[in-house]
Amino acid sequence: MNNGKTAAAGPRTRIATSTTHTIRVGGRDLINELIGEYSYTEMLYFLTCGTMPQSAQTRILDACLVTLMEHGLTPSAVITRLMADSVPEEPQVAISAGLLAIGSVFAGTTEQCAHLLLDLEKRLAAGQNNALRDVAQDHARRKAPMPGFGHPTHKPDDPRSARLFKVAEQAGVKSRYVALLQRLSVEVDDAHGRHLTINATGAIGALLLEIGVPASAMRCYSVVSRAGGLAGHLLEERRSPSARAIWNASKAAVPYLEPGEEAT
Repeated sequence: MNNGKTAAAGPRTRIATSTTHTIRVGGRDLINELIGEYSYTEMLYFLTCGTMPQSAQTRILDACLVTLMEHGLTPSAVITRLMADSVPEEPQVAISAGLLAIGSVFAGTTEQCAHLLLDLEKRLAAGQNNALRDVAQDHARRKAPMPGFGHPTHKPDDPRSARLFKVAEQAGVKSRYVALLQRLSVEVDDAHGRHLTINATGAIGALLLEIGVPASAMRCYSVVSRAGGLAGHLLEERRSPSARAIWNASKAAVPYLEPGEEAT
């Protein structure tokens, strides 16, 4: 007999369950409460943050997902196209292979920037008034990439960042972390002696913190968003193959040399 007490502790899930006629997701009826009532973006927030987002939070998350979804022939897209050519009958293989490229260099730096902002916030609250300058100068001295800054193509500024900040302003989202990121930007420029743009992943890291997304979920969001873009690359590869051209171009760009032979 239970007597109203919780069963013995053990593995649990609060995400979803199903019976013959019902499906429960996060305490809600999927059939009667969720389907047709909430968007994909709202459900993503709900499953990762535990609550349904307010309209401003939904708008910001949606803008961030759209921003990360596509950026041309990036490493993840190239990998997907090569895998689609190698394993044409298995779309999940091509897309999942491309998603493995989302990490500390491409797309996944949102999480790193968010952790940096959270750390800086703590240090400033503890009275370390020079924390922003110290971090910027330390990265510059070590020639270490600063998460959320710089871009090989978009110079002097990443246009996506400015647009994301504008969307946040229009949505009435607070600018606690955006303001901190912009203050850090001043110190980064000073430490490097030149301007380094706040890139899209940096802007997204700040904005996701503003709407209550934990930093641990942010790379997951990058994966979810980029999966949509890679689906587009996969289908285009089927219609208009490019993988063999990419393969041939790589062989031309990286010629074979005999051991000891000097490059000309």
